[in-house]
Amino acid sequence: MSRAAELHRLMWTKKGGSNNHLDEVYPGIYIGDMYAAKDKRALQSHMITHVLNAADGKFNVNTGASFYRDTRITYFGVEAFDMPSFNLSPFFYPAANFIKRALSSPTGKVLVHCAMGLSRSSSLVLAYLMIHENLTLVQALKAVSENRNVCPNQGFLEQLRALDMKLNCGAASRQNGHT
Repeated sequence: MSRAAELHRLMWTKKGGSNNHLDEVYPGIYIGDMYAAKDKRALQSHMITHVLNAADGKFNVNTGASFYRDTRITYFGVEAFDMPSFNLSPFFYPAANFIKRALSSPTGKVLVHCAMGLSRSSSLVLAYLMIHENLTLVQALKAVSENRNVCPNQGFLEQLRALDMKLNCGAASRQNGHT
């Protein structure tokens, strides 16, 4: 089975993932939709300390840092569009680093959301898992899909595959004594 076919199978095979507004997909990391992002009570009850909006901007989910000013939530926005032609990869490292900073606190919990909690948000969480948790794309997809149904669009999936190849080639080079 080709790598692309395996990735599609992972996404479309029901493994117990959910379609809730908000799901913990990895310790301290939640993926949600716009309804979860705007429900301050739910965020408080889940003890969310950080919000990463993968659909920032007035034509998307326009919350912004000002929406959370009456809370203790730290906000980071990425103005991404859920189109296969959109280049999400420049945001992989800034988003992954924001998630890492959120989780560096003993009580840190982060909500990563977009409009539906399927494509943009899951792509950024997958990138985090690959960059900072040293998972392959397949491992990251399996981990997240156990707790939430996700479906990065084809363009994002290709960008994640490129990241996977870059990270795994770099790891192999380091193991072989090359830099």
